[in-house]
Amino acid sequence: MKRIALIGFGQWGKHHARILHEMNTLTAIVDSSPIVRTRLGSVFPGIKCYSSLPELLEKCEFEGAVIATPAENHYETATILLQAKKDILVEKPLALFSKQAQELERIASHNQCVLMVGHLLLYHPAIHKIKELIKNNALGKLQYIYSNRLNLGVVRKEENILWSFAPHDISVLQYLVESDPVEVDAKGAIIFQPGIHDVTITTLRYPQNVYAHIHVSWVHPFKEHRLVVIGDKSMIVFEDSKKEHKLLLYPKGIDWLNGEPIKREGEFQVIEYAEDEPLKLELRHFLECMETRSKPLTDGQQAIKVLRILELAQERLQLGTTSPLQSGNKEELNSFFVHPTAVIDEGCEVGEGTKVWHFSHIQKGTRIGKHCTLGQNVNIGNNVRVGNNVKIQNNVSVYEGVTLEDYVFCGPSMVFTNVVDPRSEF
Repeated sequence: MKRIALIGFGQWGKHHARILHEMNTLTAIVDSSPIVRTRLGSVFPGIKCYSSLPELLEKCEFEGAVIATPAENHYETATILLQAKKDILVEKPLALFSKQAQELERIASHNQCVLMVGHLLLYHPAIHKIKELIKNNALGKLQYIYSNRLNLGVVRKEENILWSFAPHDISVLQYLVESDPVEVDAKGAIIFQPGIHDVTITTLRYPQNVYAHIHVSWVHPFKEHRLVVIGDKSMIVFEDSKKEHKLLLYPKGIDWLNGEPIKREGEFQVIEYAEDEPLKLELRHFLECMETRSKPLTDGQQAIKVLRILELAQERLQLGTTSPLQSGNKEELNSFFVHPTAVIDEGCEVGEGTKVWHFSHIQKGTRIGKHCTLGQNVNIGNNVRVGNNVKIQNNVSVYEGVTLEDYVFCGPSMVFTNVVDPRSEF
């Protein structure tokens, strides 16, 4: 039996520890908290506990590791373990950036290590049953998929809801559709903390005119995990938050008769599937891949694709938030972009297509032309006039009395001054 070290005994790591211990393969646990390490001695007698990864590598013999630390630590921890030629299972996301994930995939390939990512839903028996129904043409041609992952959950400070919840659903879409999206868009709401979205809706268009949307939120009165897959023959609904009858097949749809859409109804059917614990199946798969040296279902390449989609969604999320003029000029409503952290005072005019980025401030009486770009932390004083197609880079202040004509470029951190005789020599 392979010996597995667990890195991180937090909210999710403790579940890994429980199952690995049941499998008699848990060898060591790494956690920086002395209190946690003391408690682990009584919970898992005989299991070695270490305060750091270097200490683990120096003192413990093991073949593989599960990384269940916060996401910002995944890349560094995974790099060290792969360079030490250890097989690893990394909780989602594999890294914070797809370039980091590509580097981890390169190291794993070079050192012939197993690199697996914890996209847990791909090990859920219900998802495999849905995949089987699609393969057997029970749903017909795929048309539309939507996923709701909602809860009054733990609001995170280090990542938004898109990065916290949506990787599960993106991995499922990739698995079911077996293709990459050709279009990605996202909208969201920032409620609690500046710059961190608490609700997002991501829409994706796949080849063959298959559409999907993912709604995630940790601001919801009850837990809802619902996946709906719609084909031209039937529809299937998976509700993991229900106690029973979680997977239902509906032989419903729309048929066309003499050029008219006719609704087709039918009684739903309960679809049975094995009730195995997904995390246990995931860890069992990891151990099998270690034994056989085979490629995991959720390997590095699959994780890279998920990260790329997340990055596209995040980019659209940042670009897609609009703010109407507070002056009440309805003709220009929603015709320009303002980041949620930026402020526009009353009595301002902002032209069509202009973008105002993070923490910038436009003071009263100012007129900004069309298709301008104001970078981060830009301050525009009272009654300033800015022409069309002007670019003002980060950390620039444009004071009252300044007029910028069309196509002016202001470089990063440049300064406007009215001092004609600077006394630097005296």
